[in-house]
Amino acid sequence: MVMDITFLGSGDALGSGGRFQACLAIRAGPDHLLLDCGASSLIAMRRFGTDPTAVDAVIVSHLHGDHFGGIPFLVLAGQFGRRTRPLRIAGPPGVEARVRAAMEVLFPGASTAERRFALEFVELHPGRETRIGTVAVTPYEVVHPSGAPALALRLSAGARVLAYSGDTAWTETLLDVARDADLFVCEAYFYEKSVRYHLDYRTLAAHRDRLGCRRLVLTHMSEDMLARLPLPGVEWAEDGQVVSL
Repeated sequence: MVMDITFLGSGDALGSGGRFQACLAIRAGPDHLLLDCGASSLIAMRRFGTDPTAVDAVIVSHLHGDHFGGIPFLVLAGQFGRRTRPLRIAGPPGVEARVRAAMEVLFPGASTAERRFALEFVELHPGRETRIGTVAVTPYEVVHPSGAPALALRLSAGARVLAYSGDTAWTETLLDVARDADLFVCEAYFYEKSVRYHLDYRTLAAHRDRLGCRRLVLTHMSEDMLARLPLPGVEWAEDGQVVSL
């Protein structure tokens, strides 16, 4: 099974480099998924030709606005787009309460509004594989406080494996996340500055040989990190970029 990945958003919470917030569109067989859905994601979807009403599910790494804040807008697009298929939201424990609270803050009454489609919530628990359509999702708890466990994720579709760090400080858990993955999409927030609960490029590079992934692509970069690019032998994400596994 081929897995096609579009980087709809490769930026941080502050819009560094004019990039959209975290969001990857994934097509695997019959499934059309989003991996994270930052607040700017609906704009990115319109720009890069992804139909919001075609999304089957959103998989959320952690509950910060630049990773899940676009969900209320995605739901609204479904309402106005005459969506009828259920929309599944999978994320850390507490994801339903946080998404519904965000909907109420942004559009009062939205969390209880009648709509033609169901919102279905699935909690992801570290170490427990969950099927989202035909895609197997395995979460790993990482180090990034967000009011609920922050998760790095492995998505498997047939023989293809996508690993994703989410946001985290360095943790040995990332070795399990990345091992034998076809692609590891990993945060590199700063080049070498140590920022609490985030990963810098120098630390990541020091562990590169231990990761065991076939390909590493950097994402979620600050202005400091962006100013260092290009780096020899290093791949990084660009908004609109497509990768096929």
